[in-house]
Amino acid sequence: MGLGAAPGSLAVYKQKPALVTALGSKVTIRTAQGETINVREKDIIVIYPGPVKDLRFFNEGDAAGDAAGAVAGAAALKEAWALLKDDGTAITLKDLAELCAPAWTPASAWQAWQALSEGVYFCGTPDAITCRPEDEVLAAEKRRAEKARESGQREAALALARGGGVLSKDESDTLRGALQDIEALALGASEKSRSLRDLGHSESPEEAHRVLLSLGLWDAFRNPHPSRCGVSLAIPSAPVPAPQAEPRVDLRHLPAFAIDNAWSGDPDDAVSLECGAEGRLVLWVHVADPAQVILPDTEACAEARARGTSLYLPEGTIPMLPPACVPLFGLGLAETSPALSFRLSLNEDATIAETDVLLSTVRVTRLDYAAADALIAGGEGPLPRLAALAARNIERRLDTGAVLIDFPDAHIFVKERAVHIEPIPAYRSAEMVRECMVLAGEGAAQWALRRGLAFPFAGQEAGELPEKRLPGLAGAYLMRRAMRPRVVSMRPAVHWGLGLDAYSQVTSPLRRYGDLFCHQQLRAVLRGGEPLSEEAALPLLAAADAAAAAAAKAERASRLFWTCVYLSDKIGTAWEGVILDRKPRGEAAVCIPALGLETLAAVPGEPNEPVRLTLRGVDIPGSGILFG
Repeated sequence: MGLGAAPGSLAVYKQKPALVTALGSKVTIRTAQGETINVREKDIIVIYPGPVKDLRFFNEGDAAGDAAGAVAGAAALKEAWALLKDDGTAITLKDLAELCAPAWTPASAWQAWQALSEGVYFCGTPDAITCRPEDEVLAAEKRRAEKARESGQREAALALARGGGVLSKDESDTLRGALQDIEALALGASEKSRSLRDLGHSESPEEAHRVLLSLGLWDAFRNPHPSRCGVSLAIPSAPVPAPQAEPRVDLRHLPAFAIDNAWSGDPDDAVSLECGAEGRLVLWVHVADPAQVILPDTEACAEARARGTSLYLPEGTIPMLPPACVPLFGLGLAETSPALSFRLSLNEDATIAETDVLLSTVRVTRLDYAAADALIAGGEGPLPRLAALAARNIERRLDTGAVLIDFPDAHIFVKERAVHIEPIPAYRSAEMVRECMVLAGEGAAQWALRRGLAFPFAGQEAGELPEKRLPGLAGAYLMRRAMRPRVVSMRPAVHWGLGLDAYSQVTSPLRRYGDLFCHQQLRAVLRGGEPLSEEAALPLLAAADAAAAAAAKAERASRLFWTCVYLSDKIGTAWEGVILDRKPRGEAAVCIPALGLETLAAVPGEPNEPVRLTLRGVDIPGSGILFG
């Protein structure tokens, strides 16, 4: 066709009709919305020479145009295609318009252009249009019919949604796909939702969640937060090679105890105590040894790095490593267990005199915290002595500026479509295990430093302490607010909160990638291999740290979500709390120990004072809980 731009001609600009009004260094056009724009001539396609006075024939959203000059729909286009398909001769846009409409007009030119752009029957350019092959036409017609069906379903779904009713099961099954853009936004898979806009709602994940609940497409037990945080809920499936026999030190004679919460299913550390040379106490910390088979270049290691950590959700645990690793390496799950053992020879003040790291075989007894506390209270055996050692280590760390923060916590879990929240008691054995793990991390850091090993060290800058130190929960709350984020580096740094000059986390290789990496490095030295360099280690640890941060965010959001679900049918119930702080706008920060929850409430009182709160409202999509 080769039409050039001239005043009064009809052009296409960004797939919409435009009227050419003037020529100069650029072409001046007027859009159907009345906007005047200067564009380059190559940015438009002239489809009708004119003269065209206005664009009244174009109705945004009405593909049919006005009846006077519009193409007679798909039937006319298909007839034209059937007439021309065997000819093989190219035609112009004008030819196509005249085949399908009574006359060559701006409206028929525009409709012919739309048919060419749609590409069901014809393809090419305005001056060289050819028929598409029959198989392509049949496929395109099928796609168009499916699109029309989906559009009809979507309009039906929007009509139901506007009616404010809950969809029946049949309606939900039929129309769920039509509103999938709302679900995608609720899950964080999209940032926009046309359906929400059409319904007059704001485009936010919370609003999308709210609409899905109101329609009955979701129920209250659908947790969107892991998906929003980008964490995987798939169970790791990488192959796990069978462990091969290798030289290990036999430590089966040492009583070893794996102590954890009653619901823990992946025991990866255990402790022993013996008397060493010169009367020194020797603390053994035995740690699960998955690094025996999860090598840096394996698929399972890459998957663990992509996850960063195991994901602990109230609805279930998504492990970092394939489930097959737990029975192979979990301590105390078989008569004997392979371990990477840290032998810490301690001075009287609990400082570390010497650290050894060795591959071992151990015999482990599993205990929960309640059972371990009972043994400590009994006063006999190694656990009371371990508890005494832990107390000395706490004193040592406090003397070097450590900060101890004890806050009420709760175990939240979902079972048989019911949410349960159980406060976690303060166990002495939990404190004991914590101190043993801190000693192991300190010893491992010293061991790696002496050997120049590329190793992730955890540091923490000193926080700005409150001017007035308060006792109780209010004091713990203020101290926690003073804490700076943990920083992982390949250089040792003071860890202010722990009161240590060098520290690494090494006691949870089944649960944390950083610990697994440390084990891989330690094993490389012990077996005479080549550990990774700092340059090679940094990107691996950075990727895992980012993934672990996303998992931590998902866990926090999920705990609050399930707390909202738990409270959603308890409006009007009373809860005992403790005031933590007064906020500038007059609200109080309050801890509710029975829920392991911190919240804001407009109640009177001073820090550490008890307060009785009444639950006024719960917003599950917004993770909001209102007490008064």
